[in-house]
Amino acid sequence: MLHIIDDEDVVRDALAWLARSRHISSTSYDSGEKFLLTLERNFKFDPEGDCLLLDVRMPGLSGMTLFDILTTRQLTKRLPVIFLTGHGTVPMAVDTLKCGAFDFFEKPFNDNKLMDRVQEALAQSLEAGSLAVVHERLATLSVREREVLDLILLGRMNKIIADELGISMRTVEVHRAHIFDKMKVKTAVELAGLLK
Repeated sequence: MLHIIDDEDVVRDALAWLARSRHISSTSYDSGEKFLLTLERNFKFDPEGDCLLLDVRMPGLSGMTLFDILTTRQLTKRLPVIFLTGHGTVPMAVDTLKCGAFDFFEKPFNDNKLMDRVQEALAQSLEAGSLAVVHERLATLSVREREVLDLILLGRMNKIIADELGISMRTVEVHRAHIFDKMKVKTAVELAGLLK
């Protein structure tokens, strides 16, 4: 989902049209406050990835302030930010990129280059989201399941795992089934691919 945050209707409409031309879903906000409210109340990450097109200068909550909030909350990997501005300077662009912005475009911008970067940002968001899901699944494993998981990843057979951990082979099989269930995989090969 492309989140367009700009105080000018005509800019939001043009960006939404550009997104549609690339088959990218979008939603628009006329202020940083409205996006922040959505983020705090009922925001759901898009399984296809998310990206923010963010105007630097807006009344109220500026794009820079909103970016600082997202950075503090460590959300810029899942919500990569591409800044748009008609009032940019080279130092401003350099500073935002150093702070973790995905890109910085000055108005008027090249439509195709902007949409190419949006697609790259969506891909980054998708990858970050996948990593977050894997970490959430790993967090559900017990300490013993983590020990069994580590040995599975080393290619150990159930009997060897049982010997190394001093437990029965049946217990290893139960742990293995729980691990596969919690990690949502069917084989050790899938598990290894998920955790590579």
